[in-house]
Amino acid sequence: MVIQIPVFFALYKVLLQTIELRHAPFFLWITDLAAPDRLPVGFDIPFLGGIPVLTLLMGATMFLQQKMTPATGDPTQQKIMMFMPVIFTFMFLNFASGLVLYWFVNNLLSIGQQYLVNRDEAA
Repeated sequence: MVIQIPVFFALYKVLLQTIELRHAPFFLWITDLAAPDRLPVGFDIPFLGGIPVLTLLMGATMFLQQKMTPATGDPTQQKIMMFMPVIFTFMFLNFASGLVLYWFVNNLLSIGQQYLVNRDEAA
């Protein structure tokens, strides 16, 4: 986690300052890695504009990752850790889609890693 923080800040700075990435199509509905992710639905959602699909996927994978990690003995810490995906989802709503994509892929890789660890422990 400590190594990710400088990478995350560097990626934020790159997406903020790189002119070539603005309005450059990427993949499926993501048309701009430097802008917040929005999927147009034909009407505007107040304060959002469209559905933030990538951000919602990131929140769902973060929740799944929290469910897969071993529980701690402290019930207060368990409640806080279950609430963290909700906080991060709201926090990432207006972040650049490149940052959300980075966090989403990181969550997917962590879920895969945790699955392999849990599978090996069960065997």
